[in-house]
Amino acid sequence: MLSRTADHLFWMSRQIERAESLARILDAHYRHTLLPHTADVVARDWRATLGSLGVLDAYLARYDEFSPATAYQFIAFDRDHGGSIVSSLWQARENARAVRGTITSEMWETLNSTWLEIRSYEPDTSDGAIGDFLEWVRYRSHLSRGVTLGTMLRDEAFRFTRIGTFLEGADGTARMLLARARRGFAPADDPAGPDAYVWTLLLRSLSAFEVYRKVYRDAVTPWRVTELLVLRDDLPRSLHRCTNEVYTNLCAIANDQSAETERRAGELHGAFRFGRLEQLLAPGLTDFLELFLERVRDLGGRIAHDFLVPATGF
Repeated sequence: MLSRTADHLFWMSRQIERAESLARILDAHYRHTLLPHTADVVARDWRATLGSLGVLDAYLARYDEFSPATAYQFIAFDRDHGGSIVSSLWQARENARAVRGTITSEMWETLNSTWLEIRSYEPDTSDGAIGDFLEWVRYRSHLSRGVTLGTMLRDEAFRFTRIGTFLEGADGTARMLLARARRGFAPADDPAGPDAYVWTLLLRSLSAFEVYRKVYRDAVTPWRVTELLVLRDDLPRSLHRCTNEVYTNLCAIANDQSAETERRAGELHGAFRFGRLEQLLAPGLTDFLELFLERVRDLGGRIAHDFLVPATGF
């Protein structure tokens, strides 16, 4: 496969997944703001979220304060911000357009109609409008993923699409956890701890609340939520599952120069397959997640070097 074609497929799927991850992060905040909070708590939470996304400086360059309205506008609708939901879906559509001969017509029609529909949305910050928009973004991402699985030949093009999806999925889940893990925070197996309800919101935002109840059949605790989102191989958005999919699909497209990339992907997956949570979190939850995100960035850069058009500022 031509490296440029693989590059478009990889980034098409990453941008779709990124839009969904951003919608899930905003959904967690939306649910949280339905409870009474002081202005200091609201600012603290938005600072943590924007910091976990790596866009805090970009936000502060445009806005002087943290407010739900401006943060929502910035993450969801700001077309001048390349990391917004609107920008991500536009980039996904443009990458799909470049490889219309490789993807199925159903895939192209789904992504193109998603872009056409999102242009009709206005940055309305009323409660109902926010909820409806975020649910729509998640639905369109699910639809795109379902069409990919239901129509695409299981060839190299499919493998690059899956690698992009799960590499970005791992990144998104880690960032959602990082937004909850303030420096020095240690997840405890205590349902009555501080911000206990926030962990339930996190599960709901990741479509994992019912799964948690099925697995643990007990009260929600930060430790068990972290265990579920990090180590469960059968949870679609867990770090274990995402790294497993990246490694498996990477092995299927391995070439003469990708041995080290394959080894690093396998090493990362092996840490979740054979590791224990207490060992993984020994340096602290925040340090563990930041290191994980560094390794995800490293994998993305190495995949670009081995297979794709070389990245410029990955």
